[in-house]
Amino acid sequence: MNNKEKELVEIPALNCRFTFGEIASLSWLQCGRERSSERKEKSINDQYTITEITANTLKSSNVLQLVWSVFEEFEAYQHSVEGIREFQNYFEYSSIKRLLDNSEMMMWGCFYNDKIIGMIATKQSNHISLLFVDKEYHRQGIARTLYRKVIEYCSKIDDCLEISVNSSLYAVEAYKRLGFVATDTEQQKNGIRFVPMRHKFR
Repeated sequence: MNNKEKELVEIPALNCRFTFGEIASLSWLQCGRERSSERKEKSINDQYTITEITANTLKSSNVLQLVWSVFEEFEAYQHSVEGIREFQNYFEYSSIKRLLDNSEMMMWGCFYNDKIIGMIATKQSNHISLLFVDKEYHRQGIARTLYRKVIEYCSKIDDCLEISVNSSLYAVEAYKRLGFVATDTEQQKNGIRFVPMRHKFR
């Protein structure tokens, strides 16, 4: 180790000191972690598939279990008991199956090694009613890929120029990254808290 590597450098935010040599080691460690994360994301992107979920595949897809698991962990605490009950009633199997059967809802799932890791659903063609991703796969582009599927679907409809969503408070920043902007302040209906948002995609 040369004299430069031995020189101490203070990092106030961490309330500690490192030598240049130690900082270099930490940099290589961080770089290795980033590359490992990139490899993991690339591996997942190469292996997952986006598939339409129909009334016939609703139960076997396990999409209901995925949605409730993510909702319970990341969103339920933001709502009242009334709001949680409202969501449960909306996402009850027979209710969703009826919507799919009547073509009142379109739904797609993201599958990785035959396991569902994300889903998106629309009503009225251009309104996102559900978008959930397994917590193990957050920030890996799953939501963006699912959203592209919705844009692809809506692009085939001549008068479809924008997509709307009533975002949960938890998901507002995620929707902003997809290009959505808030069209009003926080709202509440039947105990469900949300922010109306919109994205003009063409």
